Amino acid sequence: MAKLSVNINKVATLRNSRGGNIPDVIQVAKDCEIFGADGITVHPRPDERHIRYDDVYELKSELKVEFNIEGYPSSGFMDLVLKVRPHQVTLVPDPPEALTSSAGWDTKQNVGFLTDIVGVLTEAGIRSSIFVGTDLEVIEYAAKTGTDRVELYTEPYASSYSIVPAVAVAPFVEAGKFARELGLGLNAGHDLNLNNLAYFKQNIPWLDEVSIGHALISDALYMGLQKTIEAYKKCLI
Repeated sequence: MAKLSVNINKVATLRNSRGGNIPDVIQVAKDCEIFGADGITVHPRPDERHIRYDDVYELKSELKVEFNIEGYPSSGFMDLVLKVRPHQVTLVPDPPEALTSSAGWDTKQNVGFLTDIVGVLTEAGIRSSIFVGTDLEVIEYAAKTGTDRVELYTEPYASSYSIVPAVAVAPFVEAGKFARELGLGLNAGHDLNLNNLAYFKQNIPWLDEVSIGHALISDALYMGLQKTIEAYKKCLI
């Protein structure tokens, strides 16, 4: 069964829109843990427009489940993760002003930079994952960095799923098989939801982990957080 890591950025966005501490981001993370989430994901950005750096430090001390911090490996970001020591760091190529992740790394062009970053994380005992598309050469160069895992950027799958699911998932299956052949663990994330998640997992049964935030938190507005987490977990069986 693949693990479900709940991205709580949207909860922090709601809190920050009003000021104060409603909703309580830390309590929501702990509730996700109680309701069956296998992990919590955050993506702190330099402007702290959703998750704040203080949240990250507090979450580390409060959580019992796996903690995944994703972001662009700037000096400030690396300083944060080396102090917090989460279970996993997911490296994404987003510039600070990006609204959300919209592409994976060009690992061939950035192989030296990423190798250095992965080396620092490995030395600190932190599992690394590199956010990538389905291009096999990109995955090959990700493996050259020494990373533990890759995370497949699944927006192209999600946007095409309703047309022909088999066609939408095919490049991800190929990419997942190639990653496995190279000895890489496999994560996935971006626009996965209750409509398309089960089919994705059925076609890539060796998937290690999915990170889901926007869709899951949106579903929770209607279904409640506990029932939503349970529904997403069922998709991963």
